[in-house]
Formats: sequence, C-alpha cells, structure tokens
Amino acid sequence: MSQHLTLISHKLCPYVQRVAIVLNEKGISFERKDIDLANKPDWFLKISPLGKTPVLLVNESPIFESSVICEYLEDSHYPFMHPEDALKRAENRAWMEFGSSILNSIGGFYNATDNLLLEAKVVEIRAKFEHIEAVLNDQPYFNGIQFSIVDAVFGPVFRYFDTLEVIKDFGFFNNLPKVSAWRRRLADRPSVKSAVVSNYSELLHDFFLNRQSALSTQIRSVEVQ
Repeated sequence: MSQHLTLISHKLCPYVQRVAIVLNEKGISFERKDIDLANKPDWFLKISPLGKTPVLLVNESPIFESSVICEYLEDSHYPFMHPEDALKRAENRAWMEFGSSILNSIGGFYNATDNLLLEAKVVEIRAKFEHIEAVLNDQPYFNGIQFSIVDAVFGPVFRYFDTLEVIKDFGFFNNLPKVSAWRRRLADRPSVKSAVVSNYSELLHDFFLNRQSALSTQIRSVEVQ
C-alpha cells in the first residue's frame, strides 16, 4: 500500500533536519510543510501533543518526536541505517541521545544571559565533543563507511557552528581533528545539505541576534565594527 508522507517542520529545527536527512538517505518521497511555532495552528496542536516539530504524517496518522520518527522509518524502509548487531544498534541509539544533549547545550549557549555563563557553555559543549573525539576512528562516518542515523543526528548539530564561527572563534573544535574531519564530511553530504532551506544561515543569524542574550550582544558588537 502506498503512503503519503508529510513532514511538519520548522525551518530552524535541528530535529526536523535529522528526519529530513533520514528520509532523503532512504530515498523516500515526502512533502514538507513549515509552520510558525510562535503562532501554532489549531490543526497542528491536535496532532502534536507536545506542540513541537517534527511531526510525520503517514497518510493521516501522526508520529511525533524525531527519534521515534527515525526509528519508524528505519523499521519500515530500506536501506537500513542502523548496524545489524544488536549491541551496536543500542550503542548508536545512545550516541543519538548524546547528540540531542549537545543540542540542549547549544540552546543554553545562545540563551546565556552573560559572558560568564556563555563561556561556561563553551566549556560544556567542547567537553562533549572531546567525548566524541575519543570514540571516532579514521573512517568517513560514525560507524565506518556506512552513513548511519547517528550521522543524521550530528549533521544538524555541526551546522550551528557554521554560523557561530562567523561571529567569533569560540574554540569549540580546537585540537579535535577527528571531530573536525567528521564535521566536514557530514557538511558535504547531499542529504545534509538539502535538509534546510537555502537561506538557513541568514535565518539562524537573525534568530541568534534576537535572543537578547550575551551572544546577541557580541553579534551586535562585531557588526558595528
């Protein structure tokens, strides 16, 4: 039976991006419908109990939470992106959660109210990347030569820093060669590139600027020089 898939999304949401990457890697046709999270339509609140994106409509049946959506796509569509070994699959799912924890730290970073808290978040984020540096090898992707859902999770994580590094070199990736190489490879992946709108970096810059945070103050300082 054919399915019509609609990805309910927000243009800046990294969790939407990971689902879009998995959809594209599996060659699944889907429609994308962006909403304004500041003005959520009633129909969206009916299908998203948490009021968050992404939601995947499979015909008319909604699935919410990005990790659940990715697992559904993995269960229902080839090619499989998780390792065959059960232990490796569990390890991959753990690192997916670790990627989500980095997104939480990034949120704390761009919402930091003063420079001391901002620097503390830099240290926190960098420490998490140091953990990843310790487990990566010299292969192209997290599991080796095969692109996995862990890679789909980290592509959107790394994308934040393309915009942040224009503002200032915070040193997130200094002396982390494996993480830096992985970041570059993911950025070049077609599915990762196509997961965002063409003006994503401009939208993200404006989002940072409007946070009324220590980071937004630094952006204004840089731009008036």
